[in-house]
Amino acid sequence: MKILLIIGAISGFITVALGAFGAHGLENRVSEKMLQTWEKAVQYQMFHTIAIFIASILMLKTELAIFQTSGWVFLVGILIFSGSLYIYSVTGTKFFAMITPIGGLAS
Repeated sequence: MKILLIIGAISGFITVALGAFGAHGLENRVSEKMLQTWEKAVQYQMFHTIAIFIASILMLKTELAIFQTSGWVFLVGILIFSGSLYIYSVTGTKFFAMITPIGGLAS
């Protein structure tokens, strides 16, 4: 499914941008612990982005629906897992750290 390839490309771009923002924009603005949390979110978003690309390519080659489903589930994982860590890093609101495992279960 080509839409997943496009989503993977967009996610890769966003991942690099958020990584750069964390390294340069958040430095000296959040605690070291929160910066490490931000970096963990970026790292896992990139892992999931790679998984979306792999699932997309396998879907195009085999036309098995399970790969399409996998790609969408990885996207949900990015949104919940990494998204909650990004928000937690800049707000410190523990609620977001508590929902992070749900994103991990999604993927």
